Amino acid sequence: MSDANDNQPPVAWRYGGDQLKRWRAKADVSREKLASAANYSPATIESMERGVRRPTPRVLDVADELCGAQGMLSAAKPFLNRERFSARAQDFMEREREATSIWSYEATYIPGLLQTKAYARALIDNHVPPLDEETVEERTAARMERQTILTGRKPPVGLSFVLYEAALRSPQVDDEQLCRLLEASRPRNVVVQVLPFERAIPAALMGPMVLLETQDHERFAFMEGSFASELSADPGVVSRVTERLSMIRAQALDPERSARFIEGMADQR
Repeated sequence: MSDANDNQPPVAWRYGGDQLKRWRAKADVSREKLASAANYSPATIESMERGVRRPTPRVLDVADELCGAQGMLSAAKPFLNRERFSARAQDFMEREREATSIWSYEATYIPGLLQTKAYARALIDNHVPPLDEETVEERTAARMERQTILTGRKPPVGLSFVLYEAALRSPQVDDEQLCRLLEASRPRNVVVQVLPFERAIPAALMGPMVLLETQDHERFAFMEGSFASELSADPGVVSRVTERLSMIRAQALDPERSARFIEGMADQR
């Protein structure tokens, strides 16, 4: 997945915005009138009509009434609300829902499946370019919903997480987040390991990696960067990522020592 695709607004936003503009023009409702009625600026309404920003439920409902759309605009709300993840994450989320096992290594951040709501919101709220408040809330809630995979599947999904010490030292990681890591590691299907600074190897400095396997024994490798991500089923790529993850896991502390490491960090605060 390229960053070019990431920069393209979701199709639902563009279609919803186009319909909003067409209904407004048909009903001879000015952009200023709609903006005033919905308590938004005309510039914001314009960005929604161009698909740059997501048309919000309030704007759609107000426009539906002003333009006499008889529910046609309001009906778009649930379709627009489904765009809760960034475009580059969509394919990965689909594979994650199908996974029977997940191996994850994170060098900088706490993995999404182990994040507290406060930590997740802090990261999402720091998005560049900035997201509107409603989108921040939706993406935070969606990230929390993903965590049902930890204990909410039957049969359970095998989950293995390795966290580089740098991820634990982040200013956003507070006592609540450290306790969350310990709590999440208690179920038998979840393993959490820590890779201390002094045990780091070159493979650990190459960025985050995830391996997923489905019920059909399909294997996928996911590598995420700041501006580009890749989800691959290519056997060569999967093999290389498997090798790197195996090397990192071998250097990481075992689960029991990892728990003591995290507890020690909490005690130092």
